[in-house]
Amino acid sequence: MDVKMEESWKEVLKPEFTKTYFQQIVTFLKTEKMAGKTIYPPGSLIFNAFNVLPFQQVKVVILGQDPYHGSGQAHGLSFSVQKGVAPPPSLINIFKELHTDIGVPKPSHGDLTHWACQGVLLLNASLTVRAGEAMSHSKIGWAEFTDNVIRKVSEQKKHVVFILWGRFAQEKQALIDETKHFVLKAAHPSPLSANNGFLGCRHFSKANEYLISQGLDPIDWKL
Repeated sequence: MDVKMEESWKEVLKPEFTKTYFQQIVTFLKTEKMAGKTIYPPGSLIFNAFNVLPFQQVKVVILGQDPYHGSGQAHGLSFSVQKGVAPPPSLINIFKELHTDIGVPKPSHGDLTHWACQGVLLLNASLTVRAGEAMSHSKIGWAEFTDNVIRKVSEQKKHVVFILWGRFAQEKQALIDETKHFVLKAAHPSPLSANNGFLGCRHFSKANEYLISQGLDPIDWKL
């Protein structure tokens, strides 16, 4: 598998690429392809989160669980969809909270690349999925890879805001050194749980307040 990734990430994550679990991911994906399965996102975008944002520039991590499994949606950034694709329900709730929290008008699209380019690592725990089958690649080894990504960010950087929405994301809190990073937690923005504390969490303004307090530029959340 061609790991299309910005050079600083390649350096940080180099030990992972030779490990058995990573080779097993590569083999699994090749087998799926040979069996005629459609996999999202397309190969060139699997590592998109690491390609649009150098390691040194990470300021915020927003952790998702699984790529969208509908045609044309996933492009390697958690919660984001490609331009021209209708925003899914979770993203609609994220935009609602953005508006309530900091007055950002409802965007005309669901592409969050603008956030990524400013330092927001939009990381899914699984980086691939079989078309139409949610969580179908969640047990193939991706969790080990992305857990190590979180560990590396925690160990090698400081003053990063980790935004953990939902129980799944909050289980990753143990990987984060909270003596030098800022963790924000709330319910998942899915319509099933958004009213249990996601709507009204004000994570966008809180993240920026923290970044400013550490002498860092805030994120422009407008799209």
